[in-house]
Amino acid sequence: MRTDSSPGTLPAREHLPAVTAGTPVLDVVIPVYNEEKDLQPCVQRLHDHLTRTFPYSFRITVADNASTDSTPVVAQRLEARIPEVKNFRLEQKGRGRALRTVWSASDAPILAYMDVDLSTDLNALLPLVAPLISGHSDLAIGSRLARSSRVVRGPKRELISRAYNLILRGSLQARFSDAQCGFKAIRRDVAQVLLPLVEDTGWFFDTEMLVLAERAGLRIHEVPVDWVDDPNSTVHIVKTATDDLKGVWRVGKALATGSLSLDRLTRPFGDDPRDRDIQDVPKGLARQLVGFCVVGGLSTLFYLLLYSGFRQFSGSQVANALALLVSAVANTAANRRLTFGVRGRGGAIKHQAQGLVVFGIGLALTSGSLVALNAASSDPAHSTELAVLIAANLAATVLRFLLFRVWVFSDRRDDGDDPATTPAAVAADTPVHPAGPSPAMYTTASAQAGGPFVPLPQRPVSHHPHHPHSATHAHGATDTTTQFRAGEAADGTWRDATMQLQPVRPHDTDPGDAR
Repeated sequence: MRTDSSPGTLPAREHLPAVTAGTPVLDVVIPVYNEEKDLQPCVQRLHDHLTRTFPYSFRITVADNASTDSTPVVAQRLEARIPEVKNFRLEQKGRGRALRTVWSASDAPILAYMDVDLSTDLNALLPLVAPLISGHSDLAIGSRLARSSRVVRGPKRELISRAYNLILRGSLQARFSDAQCGFKAIRRDVAQVLLPLVEDTGWFFDTEMLVLAERAGLRIHEVPVDWVDDPNSTVHIVKTATDDLKGVWRVGKALATGSLSLDRLTRPFGDDPRDRDIQDVPKGLARQLVGFCVVGGLSTLFYLLLYSGFRQFSGSQVANALALLVSAVANTAANRRLTFGVRGRGGAIKHQAQGLVVFGIGLALTSGSLVALNAASSDPAHSTELAVLIAANLAATVLRFLLFRVWVFSDRRDDGDDPATTPAAVAADTPVHPAGPSPAMYTTASAQAGGPFVPLPQRPVSHHPHHPHSATHAHGATDTTTQFRAGEAADGTWRDATMQLQPVRPHDTDPGDAR
């Protein structure tokens, strides 16, 4: 029986352990293009809000994607004046490209972004990232369509937004309520695996990321927001809508054909350490039943058409055997990919061979039914034959699903998968940089914009002189330390890391946003 803790999946979510001094907990990215007027007040307001209300260290990264006005000059001036602000320059346009590049280069365990117009009330920022810090969720989004959200915008944008989300629900079976709100966050460990699967570099980037995450079973937390439309927005609605529809078609096609490797994004069953040793936990039974029924219905129709065709020039037994053989091969291939999520050619021959055994059982049931019918009537009508075969196929279908689930596709991981290509193996081959991420990393990432995903170095452990686990203590004693990722033990195993993040300003209070 398959379990959620099969090789190649993401580790269980952990509460982020204490983070090193100098490494921000949160990296808020602001993608901009020709925003010379709005950039400085936006960054200043966001910085003031985070300084007053956010209990952890943070960074604000301005992602300038090929601005042609004085936006780069403003961003450089902000970086020089405010220590928590970093400037990042790409020479190609595309909000999705900017987010993917900066997020891929960031060392912060929590990555977020918001639009430069700050249409979303900043009081929702801490509720947005809190579930990610605690390990409860993988992604978080602001929703303007939640019941308790308060939104001020024109009827045109309201209609477009709701129509777009209805399209997503109808075509991609999306369950999240608002794909386009420019207010989202993601855990860095999830981003490292998810972002390489996202192809879009423009406005559809958000939707594609959310759809893939949801299909992989990741947890998406939604936060109701207060949102005021920016009347001076430079977004081209018609072009953006057209590109989004193209993206919906592309992603829907990829999901239908099974060309996306979403297995690597699944989480183990239960994030409580006591649950991680549970074996034989069934996964996706309801979804598999629906998929099997759909494939079975189509296969039955295909079988009946083949039987009727073969019956024109052969006897009932020969026509039944040929039709059942052809439809069984097609049925096994369809269930392999669509119902049980097995991708690639590895194990395909084995699965087809096992499917033929299941075919033999179905053949015995249907052939036995025909023998019984011919014994009861010397010349049964064609409609009677079809009715008997339908009843026999229904019985065979139930047995076929059970055999597929517990025997043929008991482990959906392809037998031909290369262990060296699993995320765990890739992570093991990633070199560790003792110095941690440097400012030059942003320049390197800029040069790689649009290129292949490059794993990031691990964060160093704390060297803060007052931290109880610091490598260098106040008396000058030096200890040997080991580097590890958030939630990862020094020996490479995943354990229960419930150490709380320590506020960098524990005595700050929130007097309210004085706007």
